[in-house]
Amino acid sequence: MMSHACKAKQFLANESRVDWHNRTLWLVRQKRDRVAAAVPEWEHLREQAASIKKEALANLDVYLEQLETEATRNGVTVLWAKDAGEFNRIILHIIQKHGVKNIVKSKSMLTEECGLNPFLHDRGIEVVDTDLGERIIQFRKETPSHIVLPAIHLKKEEIGETFHEKLNTEKGASDPTYLTQAARRHLREKFLAADMALTGVNFAVAETGTVVVCTNEGNADMGVHAAPVQVHCMGIEKIVPKQDDLGIFTRLLARNATGQAVTTYTSHYRKPKPGGAMYIVIVDNGRSNYLGHPKYSDSLKCIRCGGCMNTCPVYRRSGGHSYGYVIPGPIGSILAPQKEAQKYRDLPFASSLCGSCSNVCPVKIAIHEQLYFWRQDLTQQKRTSFLKRFSMKVAGFLLSENTRYNLTGILVRWALRYLPHGLLYLPFNAWGRGRELPVPPRQSFKQWYEGRKKTKN
Repeated sequence: MMSHACKAKQFLANESRVDWHNRTLWLVRQKRDRVAAAVPEWEHLREQAASIKKEALANLDVYLEQLETEATRNGVTVLWAKDAGEFNRIILHIIQKHGVKNIVKSKSMLTEECGLNPFLHDRGIEVVDTDLGERIIQFRKETPSHIVLPAIHLKKEEIGETFHEKLNTEKGASDPTYLTQAARRHLREKFLAADMALTGVNFAVAETGTVVVCTNEGNADMGVHAAPVQVHCMGIEKIVPKQDDLGIFTRLLARNATGQAVTTYTSHYRKPKPGGAMYIVIVDNGRSNYLGHPKYSDSLKCIRCGGCMNTCPVYRRSGGHSYGYVIPGPIGSILAPQKEAQKYRDLPFASSLCGSCSNVCPVKIAIHEQLYFWRQDLTQQKRTSFLKRFSMKVAGFLLSENTRYNLTGILVRWALRYLPHGLLYLPFNAWGRGRELPVPPRQSFKQWYEGRKKTKN
């Protein structure tokens, strides 16, 4: 598998795209800051949300069984899947049971995680993604690059080309309103023909057996109300204990995700429509393993707002596809190694550890600390390269004693001034491939500081 650094290099080759991607996501982060600052009790809401999630995860078995009991009482069929394979087979069984021919799906990172679309496609079943961003990348046969803004890596001109090819829009047209209207006409036909609507789940309320889906386009509602069969897919961590808890999370989610006061549509699904069928499919797929890990269990608090991606300097400049995992960015970099440590061993190192992700997290996950813990664990497990482990041991030896530290500084400053360029930029100097090392000062900071002290005395 290609490393994050190699994929990021491909993204960085287009400097104008990198600059645009970086600026666009930072604008979203700034919007988030403005709306958060307008809520005096913002930090209190974060504390409450973190506490509720902690309680829910500590008693997950109880709340999941309560959800099943209440949902079943409401006439809903609740099904359980231990992994991605079982989840996909359950969806296929529901399709076959109801003779479904046409399926519309609103955004669901769980179905992306489980590979549902390709699984059904291989069996001759088409699934139409109805979120505009998701439909764009489905047309392009790509994966989402962001969990809230799945097509953020694309410019409107590229989307215009895709729509011209797939929807026969005018060649060269890139006006967002025109393209959105074309997508709306196209998707309306899909909604009206649908036999089944698939949705993700933002929150599931144990007390009432309700699932809650938050969208800005109303596509989940369109699908659910038009199709006789509705299927809601949720990871076990989506549970909240009480209906009263829900308002805390809905106040946080949209503000932290896109800088909105609230999502345009916050839909509560409790019972099947008259003559229809409603299913809730609850999926583990490795989450129980996260739950049992004392250092990483807090990652299950995540409400998928994407705020950590919008603020992360590495994500903004390397793009979501560079991570190679269904959930990119800082939160993905701690979830992915829990899934497959060897495959995703480089992701915890794709971070500056600046802590900005933790500062914006609405449920107060210490993301940067978990990234640091993963670095320690992966190094101790010898999953990192020998060169990295060796260089860190050498650095630790040189930096751990004052005399060695001072001598190293003198030698490095001399080398940077007098050694030939080719010797400094050898192939193993990965940092120097895209950067020019600065001219070093004549003296170290310690020497300068000691000199200042003597002058003042």
